[in-house]
Amino acid sequence: MANFVTSGAKAPFGRKRLFAALKRGATQKLTRANYPAIIVAFCCLAPLQAQNPAPAQTPATPGPKADIIFIHANVYTGVPSNAQFSSILREEAIAVRGERIQAVGKNIEIEKLKGPQTQVIDLGGHFVMPGFNDAHLHLADAGLQKLNVDLTGAKTLDEFRERILAKVEKAKAGEWILGGGWDETSWPVATLPSRWDLDEVSGGHPVFLDRVDGHLAVANTRALQLASITIASKDPQGGQIDRDANGQPTGILRDTAGQAVRAVVPQPTHEKRRQGIEVALADLAEHGVTSAQDYSPDWQNFQIYEDLEKEGKLTARISEWLPFDLPVEELKTKRESHPQSDLMLHTGMLKAFMDGSLGGHTAALQEPYADDPKSSGLPRYEAAKLNDMARERALAGFQLGFHAIGDKGIQMALDAFAEAEKAAREQKVKAPNGGEDFRFRIEHAQVTTPAQIARFKELKVIASMQPSHVLTDMRWAQDRLGPKRAATSYAWSAFLSKGVTLAFGTDYPVEPITPFRGLYAAVTRKSENGKQEYFPAQKLTMDQAIAAYTMGAAFAEFEEKEKGKLVPGMLADFVVLDRDVTAASPEKVLTTKVLRTVVGGKTVYDAK
Repeated sequence: MANFVTSGAKAPFGRKRLFAALKRGATQKLTRANYPAIIVAFCCLAPLQAQNPAPAQTPATPGPKADIIFIHANVYTGVPSNAQFSSILREEAIAVRGERIQAVGKNIEIEKLKGPQTQVIDLGGHFVMPGFNDAHLHLADAGLQKLNVDLTGAKTLDEFRERILAKVEKAKAGEWILGGGWDETSWPVATLPSRWDLDEVSGGHPVFLDRVDGHLAVANTRALQLASITIASKDPQGGQIDRDANGQPTGILRDTAGQAVRAVVPQPTHEKRRQGIEVALADLAEHGVTSAQDYSPDWQNFQIYEDLEKEGKLTARISEWLPFDLPVEELKTKRESHPQSDLMLHTGMLKAFMDGSLGGHTAALQEPYADDPKSSGLPRYEAAKLNDMARERALAGFQLGFHAIGDKGIQMALDAFAEAEKAAREQKVKAPNGGEDFRFRIEHAQVTTPAQIARFKELKVIASMQPSHVLTDMRWAQDRLGPKRAATSYAWSAFLSKGVTLAFGTDYPVEPITPFRGLYAAVTRKSENGKQEYFPAQKLTMDQAIAAYTMGAAFAEFEEKEKGKLVPGMLADFVVLDRDVTAASPEKVLTTKVLRTVVGGKTVYDAK
């Protein structure tokens, strides 16, 4: 279990002192500065559980009464147990005081904390687990996509065009038609759409639509004209303008080539941004996501999160990533504009893009694509410049997280991290939490070599991955990579076996926000209909998958002292499900429903 959370950490407490401290936690006021350190030590003792009995959860003793108690539950605590019938300690009830867990234990113990003002909620024996912490998503994009043309699930080019036409018929004269979520690989004829396909249904409106992966888009002729993309236009660094046999742009814009169009698209109003964010937050709550590590880079989105927090309407904890390419002084200003100690909202790591997507043939590979030998993808940076920028930002105290899908992009990221960490240690610069572990991250990490996985371990780099991507990508990933590279792609088990921390998310809206697709993918590596399997040697156990979605994701954002387990002192962030996902068949996991989502002791979603 230690690999999921604090690989390589040393416990600062002796065993007896630790358990004594845990018992005291039920009656003492717990602060971010003291108690959480005990929790980390407890996590690090997981390997000892094989030789020693698991400690009982903190019994309820006389003292302050709970604000809320949740009884008659099947509580999956996340705490390792050595009992033969279960690898994770189970309990029956949870007491909450303020926004934290006061006690976890048997019903009879927890009911002793009931006072005259205590609210009692009977969970009817349902399964309770730590709230899902989505380690990688795009909240504002997801909301706007739902408000614009949502092309998710369009099964044919005709359906794709019908959805566009429906929006055109309601649009004002000259209004841009925007949206995304299309995936040509799911169509009977897996051919990319063109500007001419759009022109036939756009009625003179400019149209710009992102592919499902966000690294490729299609624009109609009017949009290309407004962006001044012509036959004479040159490909930008890290991008490509697709052309026909005569050199004319087809409308397909890969990665940075789409920035010319985005520059002329009118920005959404503040009201529309907020509406979209509220829609996306409701989606998170309905699917049990209590924490979100978000990249919605327009600063207006963060300001909307601040407004929602002030109004008591922020229903998920948000760690907001900042764009790596911004000047360091601007990054510092943004970081300092909101308290880093705010557990509901704060800025987090700096995100950079090493490459694009495998589906769009823009992920940077060390060898050419198997189905396109003329291409090895599109690296976004020159190595020397990247390394310089990484050093500068690490010395300013920032965590770094690089999008890298292809093995060449991953190598660029690992090399930059090594340079940045060396510089920080030489100048005695601490990690963002004041510690020695910088927790640099690679987002996606889909195509790796064994040597690179060993380098992850050596540098303590976190593999922030999205298991649900396999459900989409298995249709064509082997075509892109060839069998040898594909066999070691999406290598969750290989990472864990080497002691690399895994943090799971969805990449919402690239994939649906539901974490249950991710759990299913992680434990089966099969398509949702069960008919196709993708290199099953990389499967995980359900406990491992849950840990990556909870403890691992918390560790990746320096919050393992606050959330990821249901033990006294931790934030009261948890979900109630209609089934025990650790006991259900994988097929049943896919159809799991959330009955209740609780953030800081407050119910933010109730299926009733």
